[in-house]
Amino acid sequence: MWDQEQRHQYSPLQTNAGAQRYSPLMPEGALIRQLTRRDAVVVGAGSMIGAGVFTAWTPATAAAGSGALIGLVIAGLVAMCNATSSAQLAARHPESGGTYLYGRVRLHPLAGFVAGWSFVIGKLASSAAVALTIGAYLWPEQMRVVAITAVVVVTAINIGGLSRTARVTRWLLVISVTTISLAVISGWAGSDKWFSQPDAQWGFGEVSGLYGVLQSAGFMFFAFAGYARIATLGEEVIDPATTIPYAIPRALTVVLGIYVMVGVSLMAVLGPADIAATESPVRNMLEVGPLAWATPVVQVGVAIAAAGVLLNLVPGISRTMLAMARHGDLPRGFAHIDVRRSLPLRAELAVAAVTIILIATMDLRGAIGFSGVAILTYYAITNAAAMKLSPDERRWSPVVAIIGLIGCVVLAVTLPVTQFVIAVGVGVIGLLWRQLLQRPHR
Repeated sequence: MWDQEQRHQYSPLQTNAGAQRYSPLMPEGALIRQLTRRDAVVVGAGSMIGAGVFTAWTPATAAAGSGALIGLVIAGLVAMCNATSSAQLAARHPESGGTYLYGRVRLHPLAGFVAGWSFVIGKLASSAAVALTIGAYLWPEQMRVVAITAVVVVTAINIGGLSRTARVTRWLLVISVTTISLAVISGWAGSDKWFSQPDAQWGFGEVSGLYGVLQSAGFMFFAFAGYARIATLGEEVIDPATTIPYAIPRALTVVLGIYVMVGVSLMAVLGPADIAATESPVRNMLEVGPLAWATPVVQVGVAIAAAGVLLNLVPGISRTMLAMARHGDLPRGFAHIDVRRSLPLRAELAVAAVTIILIATMDLRGAIGFSGVAILTYYAITNAAAMKLSPDERRWSPVVAIIGLIGCVVLAVTLPVTQFVIAVGVGVIGLLWRQLLQRPHR
């Protein structure tokens, strides 16, 4: 049924570059399909390897100690389930908006709105947290000023077009992996704690037991959030039916391997107590070894890695806003497409403005928890929508989506109560706003 409607709503066009695009028969126009398989994998990996791997270990280890490694595996499992659901849905619905669209089509317009609103508020908080990470590493005394500058620079790069974003992300990803490798090599070469005090390296955190491990998984999920950026850019991917299912699982698998390497190294070199006591555990790991002289280089590398995540967060949020505006769930002005740049310019500028406001008011750890609740809500709806796929539309068993749905709910409710309550409150505000926004149309 949806395919029949889609054929009526979309018609293939050719761009000057020869790439195919689909133009919705609406005044706002469409986006150009320009991302290849390699671009999609790079964007997905570059959206994950950044601020999360450098900051999420602190609250996760405080909650579970060395159990944060188990939390990492749980977060990775939930993320993989979410990724497969996102990939299946994005292949069937290759438009901007991600789960906002899937929820509307497969479940109910209200479910779509909850998903879209959760994504927007969660990723805006993530953007502020990532920008603050850049400031914390480059110039702690002027952290917020640096963070705001980073948002301005990233926005300037993004409004140059998505192909430029993919090229820049590729180089940022190389810098991120190099930075992580330097810290891991230096830590293992310079620490004998693992050999002399192995028991001290694997203690428990402040929140012990299963609850602490699950809470750490909720924090570590922040480090994975980004793989579905490929799905939110579905209207700009070449051959989405094959590219998206190809790119998302591969990007996530590579990132999970890197995170396991970092986590084991941190526990062996620093130990849970030292990790929980610092906002920059990766830098501390570097400083205990013979490559400590490279600390300034790594600080810059971490900032660049975080900038890579921020570079891909802004387009993801703006595309969801674009989709919501097309359906009247956000002001319709955000549905405008800048034809010359082939991007939703108004939405991107709005994302930058709100992020700057949040930078001036948010706390880094609180932002991670708040973002976790909102994004887990988003992916819970993703899995629920995937469960509605027919057998001929599925690429994986529906059991995967069921596990993902349960996992999202469990991790969300185990995050700190304050962040959970705030996220729910902001969600209710969004629902009330939607009622007011749509009342004149009724």
